[in-house]
Amino acid sequence: MDELLGVVNLGCNIILRRLSAVVCPLLACALLTDGLRAQTVAVLTSDSLISTSRTVSGARGMIRNKLPNTGFRHFLLSPDKPSYDRQVDSVRDIRPDLILAVGSRATEIAKAHFRETPIVFSSVLYPVLSGYVKSLARPGGNITGASLNIPVDIQFRNFTRIIPGLKNVGLLYSGNTAALIPPSRIVAKQLGLNLIAVEVNDQKMLPAALDSLTTTCDGIWSVADPNLFSPQSTRFILLQAIRRGIPFMGFSRNVVESGALFALDFDYKAVGRQAGKTACRILEGTDPGKIPVTSPDVIWFHYNERTAEHIKVKIPDDLTAIAKEVYR
Repeated sequence: MDELLGVVNLGCNIILRRLSAVVCPLLACALLTDGLRAQTVAVLTSDSLISTSRTVSGARGMIRNKLPNTGFRHFLLSPDKPSYDRQVDSVRDIRPDLILAVGSRATEIAKAHFRETPIVFSSVLYPVLSGYVKSLARPGGNITGASLNIPVDIQFRNFTRIIPGLKNVGLLYSGNTAALIPPSRIVAKQLGLNLIAVEVNDQKMLPAALDSLTTTCDGIWSVADPNLFSPQSTRFILLQAIRRGIPFMGFSRNVVESGALFALDFDYKAVGRQAGKTACRILEGTDPGKIPVTSPDVIWFHYNERTAEHIKVKIPDDLTAIAKEVYR
């Protein structure tokens, strides 16, 4: 009998070992799969521009490369409120793990309707001024992202490379961008520059304001301000600057194409990749409010050759060699 029990126990032990060899890897696989469960990102856009498509492509590529199980649902927001309200409900229905909002309008809608879901914005200019985040360093709340803000010090440093004797830098602004002036003035002072800013809240004030700057400044810097830079006023400003031989630094390549001496611009796909990298950190557990808002890490140089010749400015060879676009 004892021998029989010994044989039975031996057989049971062998069976248990074999079961363990099969079951344990299965359990480990199940636990691993659960840890890498598919997460969903709701992508909100408000237009079909090439820049938006490039931003989305950059973000998706970054997320899929690092978190391949992630799924995406795209929502092109309607321009009318009743329609986009229904779309917001559709976003809620899928219960996304994260919302990627591309552009200011999509970001505004996401911030207004989703207080708990993490939000990563991309291709947004002046996120602090727009009220999306508390600060670039510590956004706070459930939102952070990738801005289009090229740091002011980088802009001024490039201006001084092109205009070596630059001392007094002029700037036209409106109440819409007034909050940008104090920190920009501090940066200018740190670089040995004097920022002379003139507020223009009425187009009738523009000729006198521009006359003041062109007689006291070595160059004029600009910030994107829709209240100030209409197509008509932009043409007027650029024409006066060229006539008076004043270097004008544009805020985008489009302004350079219109006659500004030069501008620094960003790559939307690269900005999208930055947003995707931030999204990955959040999907892996980091608090969005503690992730700093990024600024463009790929910056392009554009200049207008005809304007440079007209105002007798020599663009440094190292900059002409890397220029993304040269307008003639």
